[in-house]
Order: sequence, then structure tokens, then C-alpha cells
Amino acid sequence: MAHLLPFTLVVMTRNEAQKIARCLDSVPFAAEKLVVDSGSTDDTVAIARAHGARVVAQEWLGFGPQRNFAAGHCSHPWILALDADEYLTPELSDELQRRLPALMESDTAAAVLRRHLIYMGKPMRWYRPAVGEKMARFYHRDRARWSDVRVHESLQFKGPSITFKAPFLHDNNPSLVEKQLKVLLYAELKCRDWHDKDKSTRMWQTPFVFALAFIKDYFLRLGFLDGWRGYAIAQTAASYAAYKRMRYFEMRQNPASRDTAADALTRSGLDH
Repeated sequence: MAHLLPFTLVVMTRNEAQKIARCLDSVPFAAEKLVVDSGSTDDTVAIARAHGARVVAQEWLGFGPQRNFAAGHCSHPWILALDADEYLTPELSDELQRRLPALMESDTAAAVLRRHLIYMGKPMRWYRPAVGEKMARFYHRDRARWSDVRVHESLQFKGPSITFKAPFLHDNNPSLVEKQLKVLLYAELKCRDWHDKDKSTRMWQTPFVFALAFIKDYFLRLGFLDGWRGYAIAQTAASYAAYKRMRYFEMRQNPASRDTAADALTRSGLDH
């Protein structure tokens, strides 16, 4: 049995029954495992409890606010944040168990982990954001806080940080169907943030944004070296960049579309 370290693993869930056990079991040395669930209708909650997690129910607040809500319910000030489709490699597990005791005795604000992407069932080898993407995921809740946005949140901190070498894995979307559904949701959330800030539409940028996003991911970020999987990632990223601008334009042109879109997402089980 692993020696428990005084930090909380936090996972936010909704209908993650197929993934949550792997995520929780990959961190056997966490003194506490907390799952914040926003209305699962499958066996997520039961599975999480069976794998040692305490479950707190909370209606969806948006990614940033939900993470900050979770931090307030942790029994320990140090927190490891993982998504349900992420999990530690044995190498990172070993590294964390070696280095965390000293880290948690220091004045460090956060630690950066490297994330590797599994896409279409296999690890990406060359695409830059998929091989060693740096993400601040371990932090002290009194020294760091998640940005207060609906989507694409980031950990904000000013104090010192360190970076771990070994990666954790992101088993990204079982199929392109799930990916496209997530694109619709993330675009809607981003557009709501833009609407709250009264951002200008700038529809004229849309064709150029699509082209530049594809060039960046396929060529500059070396997606082409991963073959057709790299093409699929680049095309999806470019489509997302263009779609969210078109959707925001529609939202401004036809305000009633916010309610009809929200209803459609809810009926599809994608209301967060």
C-alpha cells in the first residue's frame, strides 16, 4: 500500500463512469480523493465512492468556478487537479511520491506537470501540444486560484513553481463524435464569456482565423508528422476557431438563440 501524502486529488465529473476509476486509482498515495459531480445519471458517483472518493454534488458553475468551488471543499491545502479522462503514469507516480514531501514543506505556489495525449487510441508522437504540454495542476489553494471563466481556465499564481519531468496521460475523446460534441459545448461557453464582456464580433477575421489555426497546428506544431491523425487534429482546431466566431456573431444578431442553443445542449446532455 502506498504511503499517503497530505494532499487532495480533485476530479470534476458528469457521466464519467467509464473513466473515473482509472483516474482515481492512478493516485493511490493521495490522502483524500474528492469528486465534484454535477448531475451524473450513470454510475459515476457509485464507482467514485467504491474507489475511495468522497463525492460532493454541485450544479455546473463553469470550469473555473467549479474548480475553485472544489478547492474550498478539500480537506488539505495542497491539491492535485485531474480530469476524469486523465491519469498518472507509473513514472510520474513515482516522481510525485519522491518529490512532493519536500515541495509541500516549501513556499512553492504550484507545480507544472507534462501532459501527453492519446488520440484515436494511440499516443501522439510529434504534435507539440500533445507531447509534454505543460500544465499547472498541483497547487496550494492559498497561493493559487483558477481563472473565473466558463471554459479554457488556467491556474493563476505569482509565487515560485517547479516542473515535474514524467508525464501524465490524457485519453482524449473515445471518438471524433465525442470530440465534435465537446467542440460545440466549449464554443458555446466561450461565446457566453465573450458576450458578458461585450466583445466585438469581427466576423471578417473568420476565414483568416481558420487558415492560420490550421497552418499553426499542422505545420508549426508538427501535426503533419503524425500523419492523418495530425491532419484531423489540425482541421478540428481550425474548425473550432472559426465556428465559435460564427456562433458569437449569431448570438449577437439573434439574442434568442442563446436560449434555444442552451435548450438543445441540455436535451443532448451537453449543458456543461
